Amino acid sequence: MNQQQYINRQHRKNFITGILFLTPTLVIFSMFILFPVLFSFFLSFHKWNMFSSSQSFIGFANYQRLLTDPEFWQVLKQTIMYTLGTVPLNMIIALFLAMMLNKKIKGKKFLRTAFFTPVIISPVAAALIWRWIYDPNFGLLNYATGFFGIPPVNWLNDSRAAMAALIIMGVWKNLGINMVLFSAGLQGIPDTYYEAAEMDGAGRWSKFWNITLPMLTPTTFFIMIMSMISSFQVFDIVYVLTSGGPMGSTKVMVFYMYEYAFKFFEMGYASAVAYIFFAMLAVLTLLQVKYMRTRSGYEGV
Repeated sequence: MNQQQYINRQHRKNFITGILFLTPTLVIFSMFILFPVLFSFFLSFHKWNMFSSSQSFIGFANYQRLLTDPEFWQVLKQTIMYTLGTVPLNMIIALFLAMMLNKKIKGKKFLRTAFFTPVIISPVAAALIWRWIYDPNFGLLNYATGFFGIPPVNWLNDSRAAMAALIIMGVWKNLGINMVLFSAGLQGIPDTYYEAAEMDGAGRWSKFWNITLPMLTPTTFFIMIMSMISSFQVFDIVYVLTSGGPMGSTKVMVFYMYEYAFKFFEMGYASAVAYIFFAMLAVLTLLQVKYMRTRSGYEGV
């Protein structure tokens, strides 16, 4: 056997070994991710109630129905309201906390742990905790606001307050992870930049605006994209706290899909909603990427 034959044999052996190692992952990926995605796309052009053995092909009827359904647009509006309420507020508070905890203060490790704890709590368990906090008769929130003379609010059963209740919990639940990400970004900014700015007479606000924010652009962009996607996909806290009520005022997109799929058993329509929702998220993400590149001039974004 000459050297070239030996090399070819080793390449084939390495290729087969690689395929064998990848096979379990590929099988799991195909069964639980690829097949459901493709089957869902197939269903979006059919009418199927999950119990029938056959699906009726109806073409683009599900998509036409979706785009002309007033409830869909109302649900999309409420999903955007939740996202606009949680993402900016979460990022502002997370950045503030990260800057505070990036300084030399006592109890810094304890505070970081305390702020991060909600992230690792099960969303359902967290929602049950907040359900007690929002209780109109015995809840901690109404008890606290009572000291300021504010009358009790039926947070989860008032259509004007329910969305605000979800936003408050959403900010609390994801605050810790964004704080940690901002902290990592802040620690990557060289101290020499701040020292040079101080020598030039720059104040605290000037350093924040001209050094901290520009240097945090990649971190801010990443947090904004991930927070936006997470907020658009909110489901568990809505299901536990309000179940889309009262009067549909907190019904969001994923809950809307869940209702049509597993309550009304209209799998084709639910699949169409899922793909329209995916397309909207993809377009919104691409627009944000383009905007951030144009604004910052940073090609790594």
